[in-house]
Parts: sequence; structure tokens; C-alpha cells
Amino acid sequence: MRRRGSGWLAHAGPDAAGGDCLYGKDVTPPAPGHDFALRITGRSQLAGELCISGSKNAALPEMAAALLTSEPLHLSNVPRVIDTEVMAQILSGLGGRSEGEGSMVLRMANARGADVPDELGRRMRATIVLLGALLGRFGQARLPRPGGDDIGARRVEQHLRGLRQMGARIEETATEIVAEVDRLRGERIVFDLPTVTGTENILLAAVLAEGRTEIFNAAREPHVQDLCVLLGKMGARIEGIGTERLVVDGVRELGGAEHTVIADYLEAGTYAIAVAAAGGELRIECSRPEDLNVLLLKLELAGAHVESGDGWFQVGRRPRTRIKPIDMSTWTFPGFPTDLQAQYMALMTQADGETVISEYVHENRFQHVTQLAKMGAGITVEGRLHAVVHGPCRLRGTEVTIPDIRSGAALVIAALCAEGESLLRNSWHVERGYEDMAGKLASVGARIEKVQVDTERSAPGHTYE
Repeated sequence: MRRRGSGWLAHAGPDAAGGDCLYGKDVTPPAPGHDFALRITGRSQLAGELCISGSKNAALPEMAAALLTSEPLHLSNVPRVIDTEVMAQILSGLGGRSEGEGSMVLRMANARGADVPDELGRRMRATIVLLGALLGRFGQARLPRPGGDDIGARRVEQHLRGLRQMGARIEETATEIVAEVDRLRGERIVFDLPTVTGTENILLAAVLAEGRTEIFNAAREPHVQDLCVLLGKMGARIEGIGTERLVVDGVRELGGAEHTVIADYLEAGTYAIAVAAAGGELRIECSRPEDLNVLLLKLELAGAHVESGDGWFQVGRRPRTRIKPIDMSTWTFPGFPTDLQAQYMALMTQADGETVISEYVHENRFQHVTQLAKMGAGITVEGRLHAVVHGPCRLRGTEVTIPDIRSGAALVIAALCAEGESLLRNSWHVERGYEDMAGKLASVGARIEKVQVDTERSAPGHTYE
């Protein structure tokens, strides 16, 4: 099997192997020996309106789809977050061009490389969606194993099994995945459990494959549906969008397209939980309430009031209204999103009684518990799947370290409820998935600011979920 070594560096931009792109093009990096943190003073209610940004989880595979055509791909409503900047750097490292932020033009006609830059590829788990696109375009791919924690590690095996069924020859080592194929062929792919990035990877591979591909037990999340819509605009033939069975008839080539990235329902859900926890009233614009049916139901049951309309919804809770303990279990869409589990746990620390939270999507997703405990939360983890929140908890501001994106959002919510001042280190995790969270929350009354801190007391290095 062909290996192309580290020749990708010749194509990469000046920031490809460095750390500046960690903060994005429009963000000033911290002074040497310092990093950014979030300083939050709690006990302020939230009030006002927020417009939700584009979905990171939609934008990343849609940016990868640019590899499937030699024509320009125009994407608007791309969130200005670290992960989309990293993906743009990866595409540049493969020989393509990325122009603009927010509204972005991707030109991959001159892309020649199939080696994903190691340093960039390890910065996010979403790197794996490049595998299907690279095999579809070049018939070969080499990418580092996505870095960070091991939540949902078995899902990657479903990606590889599906691609092998389609004819790919794949070698795995502890550090990389190397694949090649003469031409992908359509197959019947069955997932034992729905996998979002697995569904996206097979979709990106199948649109240029020979023949028909059927994906059974496909993920139905809004960002998966949005990727299907984009691919259809590029000329792909996909049936069953939004259902658990997707049918893809491969075509010889795809063209360019213009597409607006769907709003981030996970960002919307995070702010909905935040106002339910802190109190106040928020009108959340630019986001479809139907993407959050289960969350909004849970918030109503917990004591918040919810109104909704076409492309907006409103969540509020009066200060004297007690939060009720409402058990929750995560599941794939349209169930309760695993990416909102940590935030919901922070809310339930304020509930009047015990809440059982069950995590059925990822095997290792209670990393936020130890940090919440530092603030005074009483939480008991029972095995790999369940946690019991013993509310109500009197949270106190303190210094904590953010371990991943969604844990960071949970700690922000906890800090909004806490007495006194909290300092949340490693805030770059939050910036990977939320566009200007500090600015948005400050605009609706939160006392939150981004500050520079000494890195000596922060966790060493940068790891990614």
C-alpha cells in the first residue's frame, strides 16, 4: 500500500504546523507564556435575543465535500470557530484554497495530496470524515488517528467496515489510517448503531461510487440531513433524507454549489439550558425549534416556560420558580442529544431533588463531573452509563479546567449559577465549537469575559475530543 510520507508540508500554509490557527484568523493569540480563560461572576439573569450561528457539525463534513469536485464550493453561515479554521488549513495542506470566513469559497481543483497533515489532523475527531471524500476523489487516503479522548471509539470501526465493504483496502496502525481503492462500489451498509460521522463518511464515499449504496440505520441528525442537501445541489442522487435508510446512486462527477449551513441546534440548546438554569428570558432566533423537541419538553417539565414559532423559540424561568428534577437519557436524533448531556447535568444541579442521567450514545462522557464537583456539585457516577445528580447544589465560584467542548459549556452554565467568581481554564475548547460564546452571553446580561492567564497553571499541551 502506498505511503506518501510527510510531503504534505510543502503544500501547507505558514500556520499549518504551528499553533496560531488554534485561535482563528480573526482572534489575537495570547502573549507568550499565557493562554485564554473565561472569567464568570455568577447570579446574573439572562434577558434578550440571540441569533444562533451555523452548525460546526454540518460545516466540517460540508467543507470536506469540496474535495469531491473541481468546481468552487460556496458555503455561507460557516461558524467562526477553531474547528472550521483547522479544516480550512487541512484543505489548504492538501493543495486546495480556502477563501473567506463566515462566507467561504473552497477551491479544490488543484488538490493533489491525499495525506492529511498530522499536526492538524489530530486536533479534532471530525478529521475522520475526510477518509470517504479522499477515497472518492483520489482513490487513496492517509490520515492520522483523530486525537483526544476515546468517547465513541468503536464508531470509527463502523466507518472502516463500511468502506471495506465498498472495496477499500485499509491498514491501521496506532497512529494512522491508510486506505486505497481502484474505484469504490456501491454496497449494502448496515450500522449496528446509528453513527453521525460514519453515515457522513459513507455518504461522501458513495456519491462517486459505482452503483447503488444503501445505508441502513443511518443517523438522522439535522447536520446529516444538511450534508445530504448540499450533496444533492452538487449533483448527487440521494433518497431517504431524514430517515434511517439512505439510498445513494453514484454519479461520475459532481459540480460546485452554493449552500447555507444549517443553524447549530446544539448551540441553541446550550443557551436554552443556560437561561433555564440562571433564570430570565431568552428569545433564540435563527434556529428551528423542531430540532430540539425532546430538550424543550424536558425544560418545560423542569419548570421553564417555552414558546416557539417559525425559526425561533423562547425559553424563560422566573427566579422563584424551582427547578424540578427530570431524569434524562441520551439517544440519537430525534432523541436527547449526547452533546447537550453535560449542559443538562449542570442545570440539574439546581433541581430540587435527585436526577438520573443516562448516557447511551458514548461510553466515556462524564468527564465534566469532576470539574462540576469542584464547584460544589453532588454527583455520583454509577458505572459507564449513569450519573445521579443530588440537587439542589449550592455552587461556588472557583478555578476549573475545561476538558472538552461540551464540558466547557456545562461549566459555563454552572458558573452562571454559582456564587462569586469562576475561572475556566482551557477556554479554547469552547472556542472550537461555539462562535463567540462569551460575547453572546455578555450581550444578554451575563458577567463573563475572556482573559489571559499564566499557562504554567493550565493543563499542558492541547488535546482534542
